[in-house]
Amino acid sequence: MLNRRVVVTGMAAISPIGSSWEEIRASLQERRSAIRYMADWDKYEGLITRLGAPVEKFVLPPHYDRKTTRSMGRVSLLACRATEQALEDAGLLGDPVLSGGRTGVSYGSSIGSTPAVADFGFMLLNHDIGNLNANTYIKMMGHTTTVNVALFFKVRGRLIPSVSACTSGSQGVGFAYEAIKFGQQDVMLAGGADELCPTEAAMFDALYAASTRNEEPQLTPRPFDRDRDGLIIGEGACTLVLEDLERALARGARIHAEVVGFGTNADGNHITQPNADTMQVAMQLALSDAGIGPGDIGYVSAHGTATEQGDIAESRATQAVFGQTVPISSLKSYTGHTLGACGSLEAMVAIRMMQESAFHPTLNLDNLDPRCAELDYVRGGMRRIDTEYVMSNNFAFGGVNTSLIFRRWNAF
Repeated sequence: MLNRRVVVTGMAAISPIGSSWEEIRASLQERRSAIRYMADWDKYEGLITRLGAPVEKFVLPPHYDRKTTRSMGRVSLLACRATEQALEDAGLLGDPVLSGGRTGVSYGSSIGSTPAVADFGFMLLNHDIGNLNANTYIKMMGHTTTVNVALFFKVRGRLIPSVSACTSGSQGVGFAYEAIKFGQQDVMLAGGADELCPTEAAMFDALYAASTRNEEPQLTPRPFDRDRDGLIIGEGACTLVLEDLERALARGARIHAEVVGFGTNADGNHITQPNADTMQVAMQLALSDAGIGPGDIGYVSAHGTATEQGDIAESRATQAVFGQTVPISSLKSYTGHTLGACGSLEAMVAIRMMQESAFHPTLNLDNLDPRCAELDYVRGGMRRIDTEYVMSNNFAFGGVNTSLIFRRWNAF
């Protein structure tokens, strides 16, 4: 069986803590959270949480005109702009490889653009099609990011919609890796996105899983902390350009990291309650795919949502694989839960930190929940860790588990 090596040649993100690595790095170093009180949500009667992590100052270049964006809601605009910047980083923007049939898109979000959903809701409630037009469904559909990225960049290869809630971004990267590894494609545009919407906050409110620390937004979320009170919704997009190693070397591409392992499975147990045993298996599958042992991993990027059941199950699964000494932290303590974007965003940040040997702490982790497993939780300031491998984990509603492993590129 063909088993090609896969590398990351481009990366870009639009996130609540920055839309360049320099901005994101500064936020991490300064321990600057993006969580804020969402005054616009005060109009929703019954909504308890008022906290969110929006992307501020998202401005599109002039070439994003009406003709090129008419099928896009905010989620697709975020996805396309992140992808454009990732292609620039890879040196592939405008390259004929994009439309040659050997480049694909593996991308997802937890839902389409919610204003378009509302337009259809208006029709059902009022028996009037209102402002529906030919593009309303395209904006709403679950794979809107996948097809809009392909359309915008004229991609004619394989399309893989990774619509799996909080693992949309990580499955997007993992499925893209497999498409290249097994010879189906040479280049893949991979990642995930989501736009901030009060309906998402309301859903977690209904599950008693959203933080209601409305007067103290900088003190929440609190992953793995005994005083956590739930998660906070964020938004953003992140794209990784994956490429066959031989092709990347032949064109003299700058290589950020090598993708060496991917594991994914299902709990088969409960729609919203995580399962430590199958989380553990997902990590072990990634290690087996990478051909390395637990001791080779120098850092784990946690899903770390700051929900009681999630934190406890994830920490216990991580300890079962690695023991007590693996360094671990959660980016969601800065960005909130960016849903479909989090898997690719957290992977990108883990790669960047591995490149610089400087890893962020978990914010607001002051008192470890005694029900969480003993691990080396990174707290306080940035920590210097020199490692060849990092793991990035994500776990989603429906019992979807993912684990990605990246290797530092040393031109070996």
